[in-house]
Amino acid sequence: MGVIGYNCPVARATDVYIETGTRRVFASAADWPGWSRTAKTEEDALRALADYGERYAAVVRRRFEGFTPPGDPSDLRVVERVKGNATTDFGAPGVAASGEDAAMTPADAERRVDALRACWAALDRAARRAQGVILTKGPRGGGRDLEPIILHVADAEAAYVHRIGGTVRLPKDMELTARVRATRKLVVDTVDARIRGEPPPDNPRRTAPLWSPRYFIRRTAWHALDHAWEIEDRSAR
Repeated sequence: MGVIGYNCPVARATDVYIETGTRRVFASAADWPGWSRTAKTEEDALRALADYGERYAAVVRRRFEGFTPPGDPSDLRVVERVKGNATTDFGAPGVAASGEDAAMTPADAERRVDALRACWAALDRAARRAQGVILTKGPRGGGRDLEPIILHVADAEAAYVHRIGGTVRLPKDMELTARVRATRKLVVDTVDARIRGEPPPDNPRRTAPLWSPRYFIRRTAWHALDHAWEIEDRSAR
């Protein structure tokens, strides 16, 4: 996987999934992994998604030529609404849409993984630019430092690989850059295996249903890009 330079501008109507919890609502672009925003209401979540369109465009334009995000929430089309859960209210998209159960062609999978790679690249750029910078803390002193953020993203991706039926066996003392690279390779290889129809290995301890490849890519891209933007925002103040 990994073709760069798609000529695929966004249609005027961008399909969106809405995930509604008791305290938070997520709006996520159905076909553009990583482009997802949250707010207290559906209206505000859609507005936030549109507002972040240009920022997302800066992430993916290197790989997707002609990407032009909608400039107004009226250009967003809600195609499915799902009920959120505790993960939603915690601050992460936690429920897959039924539309994400659909099979993917190798070409579609490659395009979505390239969007994920663009989000990884944004995280890497943000981390390089923040080297030596003290990240600002929240009003109560919260917020990880730079290296713990990168480690957190890699560890989360390893957990996500298990949720799609993959396996992760990396040395605990592995150097951080090597761990990030190895985990990302596992992410791509596991998606590739599921797309080819390879069954996940038997795991008698698995109780939760497996994620679909579409949702797996969307969730992984969102997490990487959300922390990339966090680093940018906290290092710029």
